[in-house]
Amino acid sequence: MFMKNILSILALAAAFAACTPKTSKAPEVHTNATPETAVVYGALDTATFASGCFWCVEAIFESLTGVKEVVSGYAGGHTKNPTYEEVCSHTTGHTETVQVYYDPKMVTYETLLKVYFASMDPTQVEGQGPDHGDSYRSVIFYHNATEQQLAEAEKKKLGDSGQYKAPIAVIIEPLKVFYEAEGYHQNYEKNHPENPYVRGVSVPRLKRMQAKFPELLKGGH
Repeated sequence: MFMKNILSILALAAAFAACTPKTSKAPEVHTNATPETAVVYGALDTATFASGCFWCVEAIFESLTGVKEVVSGYAGGHTKNPTYEEVCSHTTGHTETVQVYYDPKMVTYETLLKVYFASMDPTQVEGQGPDHGDSYRSVIFYHNATEQQLAEAEKKKLGDSGQYKAPIAVIIEPLKVFYEAEGYHQNYEKNHPENPYVRGVSVPRLKRMQAKFPELLKGGH
């Protein structure tokens, strides 16, 4: 009887293991962060978005309460360790992307999604504003099934709202690898206010978003 009970327990355990979904492989993140900074990042949740020039997108999320850091980089392509010049040549498959490190106790992923969609033209295909090509396509790179479900629900809600005449062109796909961009791209809008593109494109886009969500902004923004 004892042995029979043991075999029954083992059979149940095996059946449970077979029915338990396997977790997907965590995305690779190639970063130039110092070990100290990496520890801080590890204590936060991560969201990954692409929506045109990453100078613009980085500044948008940097201005939100609860967002601790935003890193510009590249994702969605097939070339390892791509350079900015290679990505801009539209031969790597990568799009300019940002990693958003945030405190979920202060700002939720759902809120980040709302800001993401509201800060762009979600119907523009392979581009945003004056920037065109696959390296500027709009993508939500999800890290897990929950993010995927939330992103798809928000996209559907927006598409069903009647707010736009054209279909929502934002792509939703899993993040496999994120490559941090060269150092001079980080905090570009903040560090180069004199740049004509920053003044003519990035800042107006940032201001439009901030006008829609004043309650979400950090002090001083």
